[in-house]
Amino acid sequence: MTPGGAGVAQRHDQPTGGPAGRTGIGYEPGGAPGARSAVVDGPYGGNDGMYGPDDAPYAPMMASRSGDDGTDRGAAPDIGADLASHMADEVLADYLHQQSADFLRSLRLHRESGSDAEGAGEAARQLRRAARRISATLHTFRPLTEESWADQLRSELGWLSGTLAREQACAARRERLMAALQRLTGRGPERGDRGDRTGRGERGKRGDRTTTGSSTGPATPSASSAPSTDPDPDGALSAGAARAGALLDRQLTLARTRAHSAALQALGSARFHAVADSVAVLASEAPLARTAAELPADEALPPLAEQAHRRLTEAVAALPLSRAGYPYNAAALAADQRQDAPWHQVRMLVRLSRYARELIAPEAGDLLLAEAGRALEWHRDAAEAAAAAAAAARTPRIAPATAYALGVLHADQRHEVEAARFAFGRVWLPRTPDRKG
Repeated sequence: MTPGGAGVAQRHDQPTGGPAGRTGIGYEPGGAPGARSAVVDGPYGGNDGMYGPDDAPYAPMMASRSGDDGTDRGAAPDIGADLASHMADEVLADYLHQQSADFLRSLRLHRESGSDAEGAGEAARQLRRAARRISATLHTFRPLTEESWADQLRSELGWLSGTLAREQACAARRERLMAALQRLTGRGPERGDRGDRTGRGERGKRGDRTTTGSSTGPATPSASSAPSTDPDPDGALSAGAARAGALLDRQLTLARTRAHSAALQALGSARFHAVADSVAVLASEAPLARTAAELPADEALPPLAEQAHRRLTEAVAALPLSRAGYPYNAAALAADQRQDAPWHQVRMLVRLSRYARELIAPEAGDLLLAEAGRALEWHRDAAEAAAAAAAAARTPRIAPATAYALGVLHADQRHEVEAARFAFGRVWLPRTPDRKG
C-alpha cells in the first residue's frame, strides 16, 4: 500500500482512476512549426524559478555562453559514454525508479508535515519535481514504454502537478505584483493609504505650512498652493496604488485559498490514490516495451533525446528573436495570448530536452538549457502577472485612479515580458560582431 494510497498497488496494465487530466498546453495558431504539445505539467507548468527553486541550483554562465566564438547555441550536447555498457531498459528503468522513489518520499513528507505550511509547501514542490520528470521521460522515450499505460499515467501526473502548482502560483504572483507596485510608486501602498483617503499628499502638507506662517516672518503665498491645471501622473499613480494593491490582494488571496482547497481535495481523492499506486508500481517495475531490453542504451536513447532537442530548435527558430534581440522593441507590450503561446511552448520544450539530457548524461548538466528555462520562466511569470493586473482593472465600479494604477502595473509587467524575451535571445543566440556590447 502506498503512502496515502487506498488498497493494493495498481497494476500498470489497469487504467488509473478518474478521467484523463490535462495533457499540456497545445500549440495555438500562428505558432512555430514542429513544436508539438509537450505533456510535462498542468496549466502553470511547475516552475523551476519564481514558484520555488525545485531543481538543482546552477551558477549563471551567460558570459561564457555568449562569447564571440560563433558556436551554435542550439546544438545538442555530447552524450555520456557510459551508455555503451548498458541496455536501454536498464538506464530507463533506473531513472524511473529513482524519480518514483522521490515522488513517494515527497508524498510521505507531505503527509507528515501536518500544520507546517512551509514543510508542506516544500514537499509539494518536490512532489511536482518528481512528477514532471516522470511525465517528461514517459513522453520523450514513449516508443520504449508500454504506450497506453505511459500515456494514462502521464496524463494523470499532469493533472496532479497542475493542481498542486496553482496555490504557489497565486502566492508568487501576489508577491510579484505588490513588489512592482512599491517599485513604481517609490513607497508601499500602506504608506500612501492615509494620504489617499484625505486627498492630500506631501505637496498639500508643504502648502499648509506656508499658509500658516513661519518663525522667520509673515505668511506669503506659495507657488505650490496655487491651483494648477498641469497633469500629475505620479500623483495619480500614488493615489490609486493603495486601492489597486488592496484589490489585487483580495483577488489573489481568494484565488490562493481556492487553490489550496482544491489541492487538499485532490490529495484526498480516489483519483490521486490511483496515481500514487501507479507510481508505486513504477518504483519497482517499469513497464517498458520488449524492444528496450534488446537495444543498447547508446543506440536507443540518444536518437529520442535528439528528436526532443530538434523539436525545441525548430520551435525557437520560429520565434521573432531577431526583433526580441534588441532592447526596447515594444513587441511584447500588446497583451495577446497568441503571441505569448509560442514562447510558453518553447519553455515546455526546453524542459523536455533538459530532462532528456539529465537521463542520458546526469553528470553533465546543460547550463544553456537551464539558463534558457529560467528566462522563459521569467517570461511566463511576467505574462501571468500582467494578465492578473488586467483582470483586476476590469472589476466593475473601481475608481479611475485605481484603474490607472492597474494599467501602469500591467504595462510594467509587459515590459518585463519584453525583457525576458531579450534575455532568452542573449542566452540562446551566439554573439555576432555587429551586436557586441
